[in-house]
Amino acid sequence: MFVFLSKLLPLFVYPLGLSCLLMMAALITLWKRPKRAAAPIAAALIILLLGSSGWVSKSLVRSLEWQNLPTAELPQAEAIIVLGGGVKAALPPRPWVELGEAGDRIIYGSRLYRQGKAPLLILSGGRVNWKGGGPPESADMAEIAQTMGVPASAILQDPDSNNTYQNAVNVRKILDAKGIKGPVLLVTSAMHMTRSLLIFQRQGI
Repeated sequence: MFVFLSKLLPLFVYPLGLSCLLMMAALITLWKRPKRAAAPIAAALIILLLGSSGWVSKSLVRSLEWQNLPTAELPQAEAIIVLGGGVKAALPPRPWVELGEAGDRIIYGSRLYRQGKAPLLILSGGRVNWKGGGPPESADMAEIAQTMGVPASAILQDPDSNNTYQNAVNVRKILDAKGIKGPVLLVTSAMHMTRSLLIFQRQGI
């Protein structure tokens, strides 16, 4: 239930979902108090106009993406953690796993390993059955990483997590099991990084 709500509830905060809620409120208000329906209708239109504006959306995304730009060469670490997202399962008619917009995470994580930044690559991500199903995303990422030259012996997987909180909890268990106490490199989408950092830091990572 927690995973379901964590995927569902944010939809109502996004511009389209919030506008739909406001329009529903307007319909209810229109039925009982017509004069008050104008406010939620106007709010819904303003949210839709702002949310569909490329300038507004790019500005909001940039405000997140530019918060964690590296100011120097990335340091050595004990592990590289790559969060799931953007990898599509090899379900027919798709012949092999494919990368979506956020799929560059595994590319960058594999690149960091090839640069010798850490001896281990920890891939964290399951797959929600009601969102298409298939094997865990960590397994699909492992296939891509091995194709990029990362040996299977250097890859650890968390195939059970379905959101960022579960990513952090399960990775914490893997780090403890391997006795890893030093710094790690966290790889995720730039827009997702600020929230991910906070969640992982709360787990002591």
